[in-house]
Amino acid sequence: MAEKKTTKTEKKTTNTEKKTTKKAGNSGFMAPVQPDDALAAIVGKEPLPRTEITKKVWEYIKKHDLQDADNRRMINADDKMKKVLDGKDQVSMFEMTKLVNGHLKKG
Repeated sequence: MAEKKTTKTEKKTTNTEKKTTKKAGNSGFMAPVQPDDALAAIVGKEPLPRTEITKKVWEYIKKHDLQDADNRRMINADDKMKKVLDGKDQVSMFEMTKLVNGHLKKG
């Protein structure tokens, strides 16, 4: 028997089908993690995905006006945030993310 030739329209259909199948979200970010006591004072005691923890930390920062007025990339710590930020009075957003991750345990 002769092999069937694939037409261009058939190839396009196949490529389109491949594009429509989506992967499940990145489970590493969606897996719940347990905040320690210092971070729990800000985000709550329940295990949450990292994305939710980041969201809650930023809600706290905005609610308590902790972003530096002159340089918005810097975070000024209040008493609760100092515990999370290893006692520092001010950190950059990027350093804050690293410090917050140090207060998480896989749940």
